[in-house]
Amino acid sequence: MTEQIATLGQLLDGAGTQWRAFDIGRRITKIDKKQFNAIEQAQSPYPYPLAGHAWIAIQFWDSSASKEPYVWFLKFPVDEQSKLVCASRDHFANMVIEALGNDLTGEQADGKLDNNPYVFTPNANKLAAFNALLKVLLKQPASQYYEYTQLYFSSKLGFNSWQSLAIQGIADYALRLDNDTNLVNLKNAWGQLPAEVLQPLSAMLEHVNIPISLTEQFSKHAKNAIDEHDSLALVCALRAMSNSQAQGLTAQIVDAVLASTLATDSDVLLTIAGRCYSLLEEPERLHIFMDNCAHHQEIETLFPSIFADLVAIPAVRPHLLGLLRKENRSETLARAIGRLFS
Repeated sequence: MTEQIATLGQLLDGAGTQWRAFDIGRRITKIDKKQFNAIEQAQSPYPYPLAGHAWIAIQFWDSSASKEPYVWFLKFPVDEQSKLVCASRDHFANMVIEALGNDLTGEQADGKLDNNPYVFTPNANKLAAFNALLKVLLKQPASQYYEYTQLYFSSKLGFNSWQSLAIQGIADYALRLDNDTNLVNLKNAWGQLPAEVLQPLSAMLEHVNIPISLTEQFSKHAKNAIDEHDSLALVCALRAMSNSQAQGLTAQIVDAVLASTLATDSDVLLTIAGRCYSLLEEPERLHIFMDNCAHHQEIETLFPSIFADLVAIPAVRPHLLGLLRKENRSETLARAIGRLFS
């Protein structure tokens, strides 16, 4: 391998590996190689930036070896147009070549990049979800915690006996809803689950393209949560259905939330921005959402932080910038926008 490496894709191909890339900053989303190459060439913006960075997981393996695949968790800065700062990627690639040479998967590679400035460790929920997803993709058995989790959701243990559940087991369950009776049991269990289970479970389900039938059920629970002014239950339902196959149903719930008494609740607003951001590509919904953010009074930094987060998402940015020029804004929204530039 020469040292004139232009992209990570070239680095991995040159080392003779098979590989695939995922965004792991917002939800775990596979990035196809053509799109990844365009991102690396700064021809396309990074589609899911978070906090000024691209958060990428690259799984790679030596097709001639039987060892477990390797994973790099990498974060690179993006510019104001959400395009990759290529100098950082180049720096990382040079550090890899210096540390590992041409052998990215040999035993000598273990631990060599642990202190690399571009390497990070995802939080426990994200790591568990990613591990669960890889085992599904690789057709490997789930973790040792999976069977107990299945037993718990079958209601045979009692839903208050959650203390022995493991995060990894919950992740395995969420990523295997098409297995056995998992989907049916989850439908039956959801309304009875304690918050200690609902919260990590919804954090896993946001990475899952859940079926329409489950979305319908979550939609009913979300409506009940709105009626009962239960922000925790609503946030869990929104997270769980945010990546649903039935985005129309999720959109209906978001619209109902934005017209409800929970419309300015900080946790609800942050959940919509962080998990349901694709629904904010619709200009009128985005206008209503940002107006609600402007009317939130408890956290002074809420509006500017949500604005900064959403304006970095390429699919949302033009609509958000269009809102800056829109004339029929409320006085509260106009003032909040004005403060961004004062």
